[in-house]
Amino acid sequence: MAALAQASRGPLFLGGRHLLRSSGLFSRIQDGQSAAQRLSGVPSVQRRLFGDTKILVEFDENKGIAVMKLKSPPVNSLSLDFLTEFSINLEKLENDKGCRGVILTSAVPHIFSAGLDIMEMVGKSEAHYVEFWRAVQEMWLTLYNSSMVTVAAINGSSPAGGCMMALSCDYRIMAENPKYSIGLNETQLGIVAPFWFKDTLLNTVGHRAAERSLQLGLLYSPAEALKVGLVDELVPEEKVQSRAAEVMSQWLAIPGHARQLSKSSLRKPTLDRLVAHRDSDIQNFVRFISRDSIQRSLQTYIERLKQRKG
Repeated sequence: MAALAQASRGPLFLGGRHLLRSSGLFSRIQDGQSAAQRLSGVPSVQRRLFGDTKILVEFDENKGIAVMKLKSPPVNSLSLDFLTEFSINLEKLENDKGCRGVILTSAVPHIFSAGLDIMEMVGKSEAHYVEFWRAVQEMWLTLYNSSMVTVAAINGSSPAGGCMMALSCDYRIMAENPKYSIGLNETQLGIVAPFWFKDTLLNTVGHRAAERSLQLGLLYSPAEALKVGLVDELVPEEKVQSRAAEVMSQWLAIPGHARQLSKSSLRKPTLDRLVAHRDSDIQNFVRFISRDSIQRSLQTYIERLKQRKG
């Protein structure tokens, strides 16, 4: 049993590490760690800070709990650089035997993540689309397959890919603010959520709720998200972080090997499906996103956003 638990520590990576390291971000993150620790003013044996331009990690070594803060203003869009940094930092925690849990939250006020960066999907080469979509896959494989306890502290709106990040965690706590929303709203942009987005949502809310959500591109208020099962609980906004820490303690009280193996057995079929069809999924995305009609739809959406800002 102990051997099985140890085997479950490592995330599923199929060429992912090469992708991450080839970006050049890995060495920059390593170089910045010691400086971040010096600036923190806290002994590294108790708390370590590391990360790069878009992700900040605060690791409490005494508790074995890390907080990953998304810090890519204005809306934490999931760009290629963001996705790469995210996977690198999560992999680093995964490989640290002292880290048992991760709280995922945002350092940007009122937004958890606005989802995939549309600019990465408009007017780019096929090679870029391949690299971008592989990074999206990598983020999900790393997070959904993590052996650590993962808690999403959703302190702002979280549409599309931001919702997918939250769905990939073990537990979701959302700020009880009616101005916030969460959901997989891809169809409203004229695009289709990939099968593994669908599978993750289906595993969380059930078939009928997933069907309505995906076809209509629904964005739920916090109260609606709780009712449908998209999030596990709502708390006042100022208590999201403290409640996440409490939930983390509850989950970590369970014997680690039993929890890890239970999680792995439940999520393995969903993970295996993408692993088995990873290249074809990339090819399907590239063909779809390269269509003139899809490019026009995304351009129209970008223009609407510019008009709103204006």
